[in-house]
Amino acid sequence: MLKKDDHERFMRLALDLALKAQGKTSPNPLVGAVVVRNGKVVGEGYHKKAGADHAEVMALKAAGTKAKGATLYVTLEPCAHEGRTPPCYEAILKAEIAHVVVAMRDPNPKVRGGGNRRLQNKKIIVDTGLLREEARAINKPFIKSVTKGLPWVVAKVGQSLDGKIALPDGESRWITGAAARKKVHELRTEVDAIVVGAQTVRQDNPSLTSRTGAVSKQPVRVIVEGVRQLSPKLKCFKQPPRTILFTPHVDPTQQKAFDALKVEVVPLPARQGRVSLTAMMKALTERQIQSVLIEGGGQLLANAFAEKLIDEVQWYVAPMILGGETAPTSVAGEGLKKLSQAIKLKEVTCEPVGEDWCFKGRVVYPGTGRKK
Repeated sequence: MLKKDDHERFMRLALDLALKAQGKTSPNPLVGAVVVRNGKVVGEGYHKKAGADHAEVMALKAAGTKAKGATLYVTLEPCAHEGRTPPCYEAILKAEIAHVVVAMRDPNPKVRGGGNRRLQNKKIIVDTGLLREEARAINKPFIKSVTKGLPWVVAKVGQSLDGKIALPDGESRWITGAAARKKVHELRTEVDAIVVGAQTVRQDNPSLTSRTGAVSKQPVRVIVEGVRQLSPKLKCFKQPPRTILFTPHVDPTQQKAFDALKVEVVPLPARQGRVSLTAMMKALTERQIQSVLIEGGGQLLANAFAEKLIDEVQWYVAPMILGGETAPTSVAGEGLKKLSQAIKLKEVTCEPVGEDWCFKGRVVYPGTGRKK
């Protein structure tokens, strides 16, 4: 008879397996699965990318005939609908699994509970909820996308101790050190898209790619344009990877140049000459983008906070002081009129990264009383 600790150990193994594909499965979730018979693991698997076998199928194939009468531990409710691959519950039935332990139900309102019910209807024992919060934590982008129609948004900042992201003349290379920059490139591999404002593109002319060595995929580059249009000659418009430009207006000449570069130009409603970021995020979700990294600049971050779009922050602080009243700050805009309007963080961590420090936390907006 297995003890509670044994069940948790097998589910943690499934969670660890799921994380092996971090940044590679979108628009599908991260899922891991383990087949256990007589207290021993006889098969394991994880979903590697969209279109590939699901975790349950991988684990059952590894287990072979040993799956008969065994227990399947899976981090997400087995699917019961036809997608790019057959529904997983059919593979579970065929393998004659006796017991399925599920960490969390599928959050999609259209399918939630369907897989579990079908298994139970076939007299398979199904238990749900083991390490539920851990399972939810690794699939925050998937959950938000299918329940709210918006991507999970992380704000990344690299600043001086006094909150400056550049000198008054715009010089910003390099405020944070090599170790912090390496971390950011690793983060880029884990998200579906990088978002920057037009001013950042004009000033820095960045490539907006992940440079971590062996990179299997590059994030989509997303540029938010304001009143002044951008030149198609900038680095971020060169292929690959894919680039999307959101703009309040585009002239025919500019459109033709971007078409030649295979840059997707998306006109969106503007407010005071600026693109609606909420509309942009919804458009990204429609393009199966579930996680977004906003890298700047200060005005873009201010607008994203104002529209309550940011879920999480990763704030890199260099031990240097720049000063200057006109030096750009991390978050621009008009600022607050009352301290009660302050945006706060929960679940805050702080760790050294080379010579710098990185603060991470979940965002809590005033008046909500809960994390985003």
